[in-house]
Amino acid sequence: MKELKVSELTKTYGEKTLFDQLSFLIHEKDRIGLIGVNGTGKSSLLRILAGLDRGDGDRQTVFAAQDYRIGFLAQDNQLQEELSVVDAVFQGTSPLIRVVRDYEKALIALENNGLDQQTQRNYQLAEEAMNKADAWNTDTTAKIILQKLGISELEKKVSELSGGQKKRVAMAQVLIDEPDLLLLDEPTNHLDYDAIQWLEGYLKNYRGALLMVTHDRYFLDRVVNRIFELSFGKLHEYQGNYETYLHARAERERVEETQEDKRKQLYKHELAWIRTGAKARTTKQQARIDRFDDLKENLHQVKRNGEVAIDVATTRLGKQVLELKDASFQIENKTILSHFDLLIQSRERLGITGENGAGKSTLLNILAGRLPLEEGERTMGVTVKMAYYTQTIEAMNPDQRMIAYLQEAAEEVQKVDGSQVSVAEMLEQFLFPRSMHGTKIGKLSGGEKRRLFLLKLLIGQPNVLLLDEPTNDLDIDTLTILENYLETFPGAVITVSHDRYFLDKVAQKLLIFEGNGKIKSYFGSINEYLAANTNKASSSVLEPKETKTDSHSAESEATAAAPVKKKLSYMEQKEWATIEDDIAALEEKAAALTEEMNHQGADFTKLQKLQQEISEVETQLAEKMDRWEYLSEFV
Repeated sequence: MKELKVSELTKTYGEKTLFDQLSFLIHEKDRIGLIGVNGTGKSSLLRILAGLDRGDGDRQTVFAAQDYRIGFLAQDNQLQEELSVVDAVFQGTSPLIRVVRDYEKALIALENNGLDQQTQRNYQLAEEAMNKADAWNTDTTAKIILQKLGISELEKKVSELSGGQKKRVAMAQVLIDEPDLLLLDEPTNHLDYDAIQWLEGYLKNYRGALLMVTHDRYFLDRVVNRIFELSFGKLHEYQGNYETYLHARAERERVEETQEDKRKQLYKHELAWIRTGAKARTTKQQARIDRFDDLKENLHQVKRNGEVAIDVATTRLGKQVLELKDASFQIENKTILSHFDLLIQSRERLGITGENGAGKSTLLNILAGRLPLEEGERTMGVTVKMAYYTQTIEAMNPDQRMIAYLQEAAEEVQKVDGSQVSVAEMLEQFLFPRSMHGTKIGKLSGGEKRRLFLLKLLIGQPNVLLLDEPTNDLDIDTLTILENYLETFPGAVITVSHDRYFLDKVAQKLLIFEGNGKIKSYFGSINEYLAANTNKASSSVLEPKETKTDSHSAESEATAAAPVKKKLSYMEQKEWATIEDDIAALEEKAAALTEEMNHQGADFTKLQKLQQEISEVETQLAEKMDRWEYLSEFV
């Protein structure tokens, strides 16, 4: 069994300790979710495990066998821009992957220039290499992954892809390589709902191990069997999924607080004894004084991340909020809105989701007044005070101090009860200790910047919130508090999101963007909508918006959808002609092996061997069935 071991890993950045003597094991079938407040070092830990960074000092802290392979999907694009998609996808370290890459490139060349003799010769050599390496199952698995992730144009350059397409190509690369350990940082970003559900099943049945960071709590709950929680430099381990973790963490914190209370009571008792004038005249008295000193040092051991307290007052909102009448908007002849009507009321809870590039963020920009309508009318109430939480942080000077950044919005903040608090107190409520208030923004993690940006918007006391993919880069604890705050927020909330959990908690009505100006309204949760549309093609095009925040983003949203594959290649036609016979043969072999097992009696050695053969046949059968499903879509 292959394992990865981490022993006494320590990592500091300046005065901040990210990891303090971390030690843990990752076993072969582990599905681990990595959780922690922004800034605790989740992405840094993944980078260290991937070999892109290391802990403090020269001592080795990460141990694995020499042939142990690790695949890393980072949040930011790490693909080489000059590569073609086929080269990027098949860039793994496995020899089989290289054979498949050469075959796929030869196949593309043959389809484009089939009459060229050298092209035909190259394809023949590539096919022979596939047969010699027995790489056809690897090729089948790769094509299934590409299809499920919506990647069809293998000849394109990486530089020609959108941000979301690059993320899917990077995802395909690590999955196709099938490493011993998958390290995934926010794998559901830029995936549509069908792809997320497919990925859930794929990762649950993955042969190796998995360690991932994700804000998608449904995904986390359905995939993982262990939870690692990073907190104050320490790592706490929990068995089970996300729901089990919540119960176990609450119990751990209760026990720790009980122990802390006992220490405090004992400390008070011993302090009273010390104050009576106890002297170290005897060994027993000296030992008691020493224990008192130890007790004093160990007080306040229990550290809590606390909760992000959102207790900011809002300004009064009148009946008239926002309205679009007969609104039309196009970009480069692509229709975003066509004679569209929308009325936002004072307690609106509107979720916006749908096809990538269909104009979800463009609609937010129009509602915010950043883009003018081509036709129709936009009306905003005189009492509206709007805050727009964009996908990327706007105009943050990396050399500016945190507290100065907030003081641009207000020196003091009014709370719900009418009292005034300082900006410094608000920073502490948002999990930024006083020691950080003078920190330059450039030294913050991505998630810490997002939390600071959110705080600046809220202290302006808005009564209408526009949220564009708010779950990106915010930790789960912050998201939970934000969701609770939005439940009691007295104004209107309009959010673009692909996070099913967040939409279920926040939105009461959905706008589904289907492309070309077609927008469907749905009253209910996203899970109800997906369940009602399971067998409809429209559900497969729901996809999150990519990072765009200004008028230029509207232009880039209009990029045409990539053409999809419409027919089988020559080799796929040959494969389709025999695949049903192959499936039948595997089913017969599985049945024969099962029957043989029934007649083995107590020969456990033979039974174990037969069981292994059955498992191998069932794996081949599953791959063939997946391949049949893929090919049948084009027949």
